[in-house]
Amino acid sequence: MAENRPPDSSRRSERSRRAIYDAALGLVGEVGYGKTTIEAIAARAGVGKQTIYRWWPSRAAVLLEAFIDLGNRAAQDAGEPAARFPDTGDLAADLKLVLRATVDELNDPAFEAPTRALAAEGIVDPELGAQFVRKLLDPSLQLYVTRLRAAQEAGQVRAGIDPRIALELLVAPLTHRWLLRTLPLTHAYADAIVDYALHGLATP
Repeated sequence: MAENRPPDSSRRSERSRRAIYDAALGLVGEVGYGKTTIEAIAARAGVGKQTIYRWWPSRAAVLLEAFIDLGNRAAQDAGEPAARFPDTGDLAADLKLVLRATVDELNDPAFEAPTRALAAEGIVDPELGAQFVRKLLDPSLQLYVTRLRAAQEAGQVRAGIDPRIALELLVAPLTHRWLLRTLPLTHAYADAIVDYALHGLATP
């Protein structure tokens, strides 16, 4: 006779959490953040609203956690190790590789819609904005800092350069063009940013 085991609540909760993540990401891509309500997420995920409110204080918090999970799953599916910045000894090549990957991610519909929604909501919701920076942006930016400091030690970058300001010369142009849609975001543009940042604009 089959053993009569009680339901595993932890597995049920994980299935519900995953369904909520998928619902939030799917909705924001299909109908936009404005129509991605808690009610809509709950309906698509097949859970009650109270289940969502028990775990998250707002739809933005749901989307932020779902987006972080999306990034983690993408890294796992690609078989990537823990987040790191390439260090081949060629700073320009390493920076171009990372910026090109950033271009690809920002142009990927799976990432674009939630990223735009979180960036916009973070402007009007300081608490969410702080979480967005702490959980998503700062860990990535710290990788730039570490790589630029290694370049300083190797004599490839001036000793007096502040790595935090230097990295903003690299990532800010991408963000500006992507957020405002001023021009297409391409690999060629990423390469040009690196060349401009490393070699400057003035004549030698």
